[in-house]
Amino acid sequence: MTAPVKLAVLGAGLIGKRHIEHVAREPDAVLSAVVDPTPAGEAIAREAGVQWFASFADMIAVDRPDGIIVATPNQVHVKNGLEAIEAGIPALIEKPIADDIASGERMIAAAQAKGVPILTGHHRRHNPMMRKAKDIIDSGRLGRVLVVNAMFWLFKPDDYFDIDWRRQAGAGPVFLNLIHDIDNLRYLFGNITAVQARESNAVRGNAVEETAVILIEFENGVLATASVSDAVVAPWSWEMTTGENPVYPKADEACYVIGGTHGSLAIPSLDVWRNPAKRSWWEPFEKERVEYEPQDPLVLQIRQFCKVIRGEEQPLVSGLEGLQTLKVIDAVKRSAKSAERVLVS
Repeated sequence: MTAPVKLAVLGAGLIGKRHIEHVAREPDAVLSAVVDPTPAGEAIAREAGVQWFASFADMIAVDRPDGIIVATPNQVHVKNGLEAIEAGIPALIEKPIADDIASGERMIAAAQAKGVPILTGHHRRHNPMMRKAKDIIDSGRLGRVLVVNAMFWLFKPDDYFDIDWRRQAGAGPVFLNLIHDIDNLRYLFGNITAVQARESNAVRGNAVEETAVILIEFENGVLATASVSDAVVAPWSWEMTTGENPVYPKADEACYVIGGTHGSLAIPSLDVWRNPAKRSWWEPFEKERVEYEPQDPLVLQIRQFCKVIRGEEQPLVSGLEGLQTLKVIDAVKRSAKSAERVLVS
């Protein structure tokens, strides 16, 4: 029997606590340590019954895990990643993989030079629903996909913004939320080559956007629109439609719709719409809901990380993939500022 993989979690905030809970319950892994300089982090380690360290350096001097999960604040993702690379320890780094492109490129180059696996925590790619959606698209069942519409519409309450950094540039729904949707679209349709965006802060007037609309061009010719707002009361977002995170209410609506020459697909329901006889706007529709087995994508992500550490699989979402998604978000922000179409490097 293969021994469980020793994993340490860096950062004991909201997402860090979820990783700690999942690793502690995962048969393929054992939680070896929690690394977090705060008293709350020390308390969480004590509650989990594992070692606590204030820093990566403190941990590595005492105990060496097989892999680390980086769930620290965005600003130190690269620092933690470089520490892991220097020690030769594979790392799963929460999104965004970096808070700027140059430092992300530096980290990925260092990982490639040393042959250390770096993964990005875009866990939604691990969702069986997303994998089934990709199978439907890749099978050609929809014909040639031409157009996609993605929506992130919901309302963040006023007290959400009582925390100062959430009112500052870089903390709006484009960087915090759209990055997930962009990664999903890249997974389904491939590389994005150009974007054109507009932003608004008309309601709250904070330094950060609350609404954005983006035109997206894919390398394969697919055209998409993405609209994002955290200032509207609405059910059309991944959070409200998938039921992936139980803290959000669930609505039987779509957050993505995908149109092809022979049919269309709604996500997350996986409803496929087609004309059964002849393709025409006068013909009746046939709707089929494609079934799949729901599983927690955070659990599946940890299991895949263990397989990567053992050398059994390549990362589903590599550090390079995470960097490419970040480059699209960077292009969106630059386009919104310049009011021009921007190529994605």
